[in-house]
Amino acid sequence: MSTYKEIVTKAVVGKGKKYYKNTYTVNTDNNPDTVLGCWVINHKFSGSEENGKIVINGSFDVNLWYSYDNNTKTSVITKNIPYKEVVTVSQKETTDSSKKDIIVRSLKQPSCISAKEDGSSINIEIEKELGVEVVGDTKVKVAIEEDEEPWDDLPEEVTEDTEKEIEENIDPNYIKEEK
Repeated sequence: MSTYKEIVTKAVVGKGKKYYKNTYTVNTDNNPDTVLGCWVINHKFSGSEENGKIVINGSFDVNLWYSYDNNTKTSVITKNIPYKEVVTVSQKETTDSSKKDIIVRSLKQPSCISAKEDGSSINIEIEKELGVEVVGDTKVKVAIEEDEEPWDDLPEEVTEDTEKEIEENIDPNYIKEEK
């Protein structure tokens, strides 16, 4: 008959992902005629738990290349865009909230899917997908077998005497040809 023991370990107790599509306005020094390019770089983020919800604070840099003055001149503007996303991750088990670790991953890096001129500003649409894992202490129940496994017999170490005995007992003519 086996008994059970509980092992306390860290495990993923909640997991989820969310897709975001947000619109931001970037003001320019000149009235843009055409947006020539938009790059999103330097994505940084971290997660924490507040009041039972996961809060993701992050930021990324947007580089906008646009033309102005009747498409005769170009300029690049860089803007850091901070964001705060709040999500609810359903947890599989109840755990001590003081010992939770929040792991945030970027499943789809932020990228620009639309950029349109609007007077002296440019409206950009950015998409991203974030994954969240909540790691906490949990218990695992394992069966304990009370029967002890048998011991393996360990072979003797080979000594010079053992090697000499083997040499003396070897018959070099142990294979006899049949006629």
